[in-house]
Amino acid sequence: MKRLLFVLLLTLLTGPVLAKGLKPLTPRTAPQLALPALDGGRFDFQQLRGKVVLVNFWATWCPPCRQEMPSMQRLDDKLAGRPFAMLGVNVGEARAQVNAFLKIVPVGFPIVLDEKGKHLEAWQVFAFPTSYLVDKQGRIRYGLFGSIEWDEPEAVQVIEGLLAE
Repeated sequence: MKRLLFVLLLTLLTGPVLAKGLKPLTPRTAPQLALPALDGGRFDFQQLRGKVVLVNFWATWCPPCRQEMPSMQRLDDKLAGRPFAMLGVNVGEARAQVNAFLKIVPVGFPIVLDEKGKHLEAWQVFAFPTSYLVDKQGRIRYGLFGSIEWDEPEAVQVIEGLLAE
């Protein structure tokens, strides 16, 4: 809980963080991520093995998170039918709060709930939004601390490169 409060405070103090682009990272195995799904049931990240996955840690109160959500949906639509998946990890909020937000900004990709911020440390999330691109072998390859328009050419080019591997 202290870690979650620290992340929330850090995000509030830094304000909107706009990224210039995805940063290549030293590949590492994506940490375990098994959480309640917003639409019921339980979601296990291992279900997405064999796909390129955009994992986005976010919160409804975070302005850059709210701003990038529509572009994430456009990207998901653009890559439909390809071995690509999107996963939104809402941190620190109750199901009702997330559902209320998604009535205003609807998305079709899965949203999971990390209400206590249990996965922040393992995924090295220090601010919101934080996003990672995970390759088909389950390795984190790119990271972004801040927001971007996910359907812009730079981001799509990086994802296309991972899809081609």
